[in-house]
Amino acid sequence: MHPSESLFPQPTTRREMLRDCGVGFGSLALFDLVGREASAADSASTLAIGAVPIHYPTKAKHVIHLFMNGGPSQVDTFDPKPELARLNGKSAPMENLKTERPTGAVLASPYKFQNYGECGLPVSELFSHTAQHMDDICVIRSMHADVPNHEPSLMLMNTGESRLVRPSMGSWLTYGLGSENENLPAFVAMCPGGYPIKESQNWQNGFLPGKYQATYVDTAGERVEQLIDHIQSRGVAPHDQREQLDLLARLNRAHAAHRGADAKLESRIESFELAYRMQSEAADAFDVSRETAQTRLLYGGGAFARQALIARRLVERGVRFVQLYTGAGQPWDDHDDLEVRHRKNAETVDRAIGALLTDLKRIGILDETLVMWGGEFGRTPVVEMPKEGSNQGKMNGRDHNHYGFTCWLAGGGVKGGQAVGATDELGFKAVENRVHVHDLHATVLRLMGYDHKRLTYPYAGRDFRLTDVHGRVVDEVLA
Repeated sequence: MHPSESLFPQPTTRREMLRDCGVGFGSLALFDLVGREASAADSASTLAIGAVPIHYPTKAKHVIHLFMNGGPSQVDTFDPKPELARLNGKSAPMENLKTERPTGAVLASPYKFQNYGECGLPVSELFSHTAQHMDDICVIRSMHADVPNHEPSLMLMNTGESRLVRPSMGSWLTYGLGSENENLPAFVAMCPGGYPIKESQNWQNGFLPGKYQATYVDTAGERVEQLIDHIQSRGVAPHDQREQLDLLARLNRAHAAHRGADAKLESRIESFELAYRMQSEAADAFDVSRETAQTRLLYGGGAFARQALIARRLVERGVRFVQLYTGAGQPWDDHDDLEVRHRKNAETVDRAIGALLTDLKRIGILDETLVMWGGEFGRTPVVEMPKEGSNQGKMNGRDHNHYGFTCWLAGGGVKGGQAVGATDELGFKAVENRVHVHDLHATVLRLMGYDHKRLTYPYAGRDFRLTDVHGRVVDEVLA
């Protein structure tokens, strides 16, 4: 016995007494489930690449998810509807669909659209920098979700489940693909100024081992020390840190040895090791000052630009999944003053998104990086009516709309220069080649080399997957 084990006296608990006495066959089932989970976790941790072998050949290795939290308006960005201008201020020709709040007459888009690229896809003036890449972008105009509320829609978009705790899309992909760089987290989520709605549940690992949850970074700070707390030890030399971690690991292993498989404890041990290894490589990856002045100028200023540049540096170094939020809370949730607020939000992100696509292509990794853009839902083509306590009596915004909205994909095996699906004449509801969020997830997994029905994990007596029992691959998206 190692001397450190004497530090952990082991009184018998009720659970241990019942288990050891064998009062029924339930304990046998428990042992089997625990053993399967431990086996899965161990096998995942021993494989640097390909924790679950891919099912299809693919170039895609990384994902950058540009999350416009709050719900950008599809009819003001990538799905123009000329009928809105003709019917502005009039009742819609069909009955308004029921959304979260009362709505009224048709509201025309205040923005101009222009065709871009050889494909000629129309894009709003809000996204003039992104529009320079339309030949690489596939716009899905027929997205739809389940409800017009932020919380469940955020969960659905990020985890495939709107109510129950489930692993996020980034967790599923890092579970499947493993890590290309043991000195950096495989999954990073960045949001300047705090958390989005639902906070860390957006990038949770759910029932997958804890190592597959994202590492969150608040990109409001500029220096590496502000982005990542304690990135460098100020009082302990690396050799001494290594000895401290080795001792801590021995103590934790001794503690775990008496308690069987403990996924949370294993994750904690691994997090200590990752934090130690990150000290050199993360300091480099998150330090955008090491980029040329020309590159930094390309992205522009501000927190979103900084995190977009960091995202490129991370995938360049092998990070699997990087998620970028626009800002804390729900910045795109413009129930009133939409013209001013959507413009402000777009100015925050557009230049950086265009620069990111340019940069990924410049360094030759756009083909292996899947870039996603969108929110949790869209917005109504009709005006939101005044309501005390919500939109301050104004009539110049749009309510939530889960019936039809837009997202787009680029790089990573995507067939660019096209629009897939369509909404009705006003942009209220998806009517052609309708794509549910489950279908989007199935398509993303396919682009990354996985059959969404076969990337599973055993939990609570059955095999779970990101798409649950739903989803179809949208073949038109694939190159």
